[in-house]
Amino acid sequence: MLHFFFFLLLLSSRPHTAVSAHCTTITATKTYHKCMTLPTQQASIAWTFHPRNATLDLVFFGTFISPSGWVAWGINPNSAQMTGTRALVAFPDPNSGRLILLPYILDPTVKLQRTPLLSRPLDIHLLSSSATLYGGRMASVHNGAAVEIYATVKLVPNKTKIHSVWNRGLYVQGYSPTVHPTTVNDLSSFATIDVLSGVAAKSHNNIKALKTVHGIVNGVSWGFLLPMGAVTARYLRHIQSLGPSWFYAHSIIQLSAFLLGSVGFAIGLRLGEMSPGVVYGIHRNLGLAAFCLGSLQTLALLFRPRTTHKFRKYWKSYHHFVGYACVVLGVVNVFQGFEVIGSSRSYAMLGYCLALSTLIGVCITLEVNGWVVFCRKAKEEKMRREGLVGEFEKGSGSNS
Repeated sequence: MLHFFFFLLLLSSRPHTAVSAHCTTITATKTYHKCMTLPTQQASIAWTFHPRNATLDLVFFGTFISPSGWVAWGINPNSAQMTGTRALVAFPDPNSGRLILLPYILDPTVKLQRTPLLSRPLDIHLLSSSATLYGGRMASVHNGAAVEIYATVKLVPNKTKIHSVWNRGLYVQGYSPTVHPTTVNDLSSFATIDVLSGVAAKSHNNIKALKTVHGIVNGVSWGFLLPMGAVTARYLRHIQSLGPSWFYAHSIIQLSAFLLGSVGFAIGLRLGEMSPGVVYGIHRNLGLAAFCLGSLQTLALLFRPRTTHKFRKYWKSYHHFVGYACVVLGVVNVFQGFEVIGSSRSYAMLGYCLALSTLIGVCITLEVNGWVVFCRKAKEEKMRREGLVGEFEKGSGSNS
């Protein structure tokens, strides 16, 4: 079962990208030298670069996801991320309904969730810009309407790489675009492009690889091994023939799960550092809480009282409460992780659910068996107290 789980995780850990539109170098007004299909949102870009004066003529092809939404394309002068992007945002004018294009700077102080995003002139050499709708319904913006954003930018001499950033949202309040959706595709809509060679840099392969490792390590450790260690302690300790073996098995499984989970937690912190501006609040907070509880649980082993100590019962209560809380948080956060990466209906999710369901099935079976044994022993103890067992044994002895 565990090998099957590994296989499904690896199978679905390949990055899922939206079906992108085929790029074209021809528009109604211009013909460009190069084009590129962008990895998300069915977007593409075409451009002509003039090395002599470092001027870049380009057009961005995008689509609306709402009649009152917006589509944006921009350049980040420093890195491939949203924060710091100099953006051109196209949306229907709230008063006239006609398509307009306004400039915005997404500096670090801008939080789309808290304060309105206000239009202001860009501090890059933007020589011209415009936006037009194309397709069957050119007169108005609708869900699925295609838009072209044109721009002419003067680049820094001898610098041919640009950090292209794009996105789209559902609503515009006044002239302020609201926050865009936060699916994995919406949070990875950026690419570094060499406009001279026409090649996109692969600088984000490391992030994708780390995300894959992060998901597999945490799914196995917090999501499976930790619950399995708890099951080992709860049900094997009552089997007298095992002796102290259950304790060693429980300790080894839990310690391995925590060490492996610590690696996954550290990878998660590194991913946060490598993706500034991208925050998964619930997933991060659940992971931090699970790691803190796991650390407390591990440290508690150093202060484990002897069986005869008067504080032993209090330590056991603490150990059980913190342990089960850590297990629940770990499992919940694994499911939250699937939601974050947009794999809630993937083969990896199916594999994890099958593995977890198998473990839960084992728990139910052992729990029922434990209650049957408990009830049988209680009945025998009651009969012994009432003398029924002794009389039965005497009768059996006299007959023999």
